[in-house]
Amino acid sequence: MKKRLLTALFLGTTFLGATAAWAEDATLTIESWRNDDLAIWQEKLIPAFEKANPGIKVNFTPSAPPEYNAALNAKLDAGTAGDVIACRPFDASLELYKKGQLTDLSTLPGMDNFTDTSKSAWQTDDGKTTFCVPVASVIHGFIYNKDAFDKLGLKPPQTEEEFFAALDKIKADGTYVPMAMGTKDLWEAATMGYQNIGPNYWKGEEGRLALIKGSQKLTDADWIEPFVTLAKWKSYLGDGFEAQTYPDSQNLFTLGRAAIYPAGSWEISPFGAQAQFKMGAFPPPVRKAGDTCYISDHNDIGFGLNAKSKNPEAAKKLLAWIASPEFATLYANALPGFFSLAKSEVKLDNPLAQEFVSWRNKCKSTIRSTYKILSRGTPNLENETWVESANVINGVDTPQAAAEKLQRGLDSWYKPAK
Repeated sequence: MKKRLLTALFLGTTFLGATAAWAEDATLTIESWRNDDLAIWQEKLIPAFEKANPGIKVNFTPSAPPEYNAALNAKLDAGTAGDVIACRPFDASLELYKKGQLTDLSTLPGMDNFTDTSKSAWQTDDGKTTFCVPVASVIHGFIYNKDAFDKLGLKPPQTEEEFFAALDKIKADGTYVPMAMGTKDLWEAATMGYQNIGPNYWKGEEGRLALIKGSQKLTDADWIEPFVTLAKWKSYLGDGFEAQTYPDSQNLFTLGRAAIYPAGSWEISPFGAQAQFKMGAFPPPVRKAGDTCYISDHNDIGFGLNAKSKNPEAAKKLLAWIASPEFATLYANALPGFFSLAKSEVKLDNPLAQEFVSWRNKCKSTIRSTYKILSRGTPNLENETWVESANVINGVDTPQAAAEKLQRGLDSWYKPAK
């Protein structure tokens, strides 16, 4: 009897030990559209996390960017998605949360490292629930060829008058195309054009929120005038810009044939690898000296918890680490041009990235005006803004006509809450 009892105790202890080991050891899978980041996760981010959390293994399994949303939705519906989900900003992720596929992370340790603006892309409309950890934003401005500027005796323009004077000088010299941008792909004209310079007109968050509330319309002067300025760009773009694709624009600049590139900060790393000249950057010039400057500092990527994760506690550990200053520094330096959304200041090694992020200290940040709430219906305001930005630059539509089309489309389905 005594021997049988000892055997039972031994077996029970062994089982409990095995259970404890199983509970501690977990393998997590991260879903993402950032397939360019595979080496960074494998070589820098995952080793840092696993070293501090020896019971947890992490696999980063990205999809091709255009296929990500459809692939992720199919996996989530089938119950085969990874534990941690890379979150697109705004409506795509909000829909996943509404369907019960992403978990409420409002009380996750580290969430107080982020401002409400940083969290806004991954919150319910009332701001009460946050379902993804904010990770990075991209900033808009202009990248310029320093060698070209030095040759022509130009300084980075601070006002629109200085901006157009610089473009005139570059054009008169004839060595360089003044500005590398095309309109064939449509989104380029809106994202690097209208949404780049527009916040200086509609006063960033003030105008964006007023549009959502219905106290401003796209036919108001603050929304038409960026189109007026955009129409002036036409004479400074390369020959045949109407047929110029986004990769064409990138090549035009990195080959040293254009002096200025209306940019998103995601260009920093590839441009640094390709361009054989020194580069600088300047924020969107203000309309007149002394004006407050605004920048599009657009929330781009976050990470959330799959509600059906088989390892939710281990996944929360990973997400809490993603919310930490340590991760912010590692990520921002591994991917120059993707800027931490954390409150804590991150020291950047890349000088061009540091230049972009320094604008946060002197300009007010906002997000792209079309992204939150206003592109949920049909016609989609974001996509229509692509079309109209290109039409204005091409001279097909006047700024007034473009604004009227956009507002008419929005009025057809969007009724602001009173």
